[in-house]
Amino acid sequence: MDRIEYVYTVGMKDEEVEGYLESVDTGVLALASAGDAYAIPVAHHYDDEGSIYIRLSADKSSTKLSYLEDTDTACLTLYDVDESGDSWSIIATGPLRKLSGDERETFDATAVNESFLQLRVFDEDIEAIDLEIYELEIETLTGRKTGN
Repeated sequence: MDRIEYVYTVGMKDEEVEGYLESVDTGVLALASAGDAYAIPVAHHYDDEGSIYIRLSADKSSTKLSYLEDTDTACLTLYDVDESGDSWSIIATGPLRKLSGDERETFDATAVNESFLQLRVFDEDIEAIDLEIYELEIETLTGRKTGN
C-alpha cells in the first residue's frame, strides 16, 4: 500500500447525515434476487420524521419491480465527490414497504412534485405511467466523509 494513494475517512455526525438526506434528491437503490444484484438511480425524499421515501414508476414488466418483490433488505446509497477530492457517502439499508391507502394519498400530485425531482421518462406513454411510493424502513444508516 505504500504506492497507493489514499485518504482517511471518518464517520459523520447524525446532523450531517440528516443534512445530506434532506438536501440531496437522488441516490442509487440496490435490490437483489436469487444472488443477482440490480441497482438503479432513484429520486428520494427524506422527511422530518426520519423516513426515506422512494418514488418508482410501476410497470408490470419492469425488472426493478421483480427484484423489489424478492428483496428482503434494500440499500440506498447517496454520495458525492467535489472538485477538490473531498467526498461523503451515506448508506441506508432496510426493507422497502409500498405505501397504500391514506399514506399514499398524502403523496398527491402536488406533494410528489414538491418532494421529488421531475420524473425521468424513457419512451413511455405518460398517461400509462403509474407512480408508487415506497418507504425504506431504515434499519441501518451510516455516513462517512473525507477526514481532515
